Amino acid sequence: MATVKLFSASKSAKSLVQQFVRPTAVTLIQARSRWKDVSVPDPSMEWKDITDRAAKSAFWTELVKGFALVFGMLFKEPATINYPFEKGPLSPRFRGEHALRRYPSGEERCIACKLCEAICPAQAITIDAETRADGSRRTTRYDIDMTKCIYCGFCQEACPVDAIVEGPNFEFSTETRGELLYNKEKLLSNGDKWEAEIAANLQADYLYR
Repeated sequence: MATVKLFSASKSAKSLVQQFVRPTAVTLIQARSRWKDVSVPDPSMEWKDITDRAAKSAFWTELVKGFALVFGMLFKEPATINYPFEKGPLSPRFRGEHALRRYPSGEERCIACKLCEAICPAQAITIDAETRADGSRRTTRYDIDMTKCIYCGFCQEACPVDAIVEGPNFEFSTETRGELLYNKEKLLSNGDKWEAEIAANLQADYLYR
């Protein structure tokens, strides 16, 4: 009799557990049934399908794309220029070959403050100065080792009188290393040569300095 009661108690407990568990399981099954597989199906690996895909991608599709690209570019303006006979535009902030500028009177601008020498991170600038009879300081030596220069523009930014600048010239390649060791005369000649463009670039950029 006790065995029968124990069996009936366990049976009732089992039915009670199923009443609480079953709704949750049904809900999960219903939620999973609403999921949709959106992944790209695997391509067929039959030999016929493989050859069809290869022929389509390697011949017809690529051939049509190539012809369309070629004929489309025939009627467009060329993207290149005929360098060196044609040259592209340069920004007023372009940093090219260095130059020392003069005042309109012909007097050199540099006052030998040596701020450019102090701020140069590559230590490419060497300056010697002396005091003139009228009390003004001017450089007796102004050298730039262009093989060290990293064209950061710090010298131009540090100069209080816009004496040392990086001009618009980017065509100054040389055959020997010695030609890239600029002295004061070379820098002043660069300034005389490019003064018009340098002044125009500084005027165009002065609002942002």
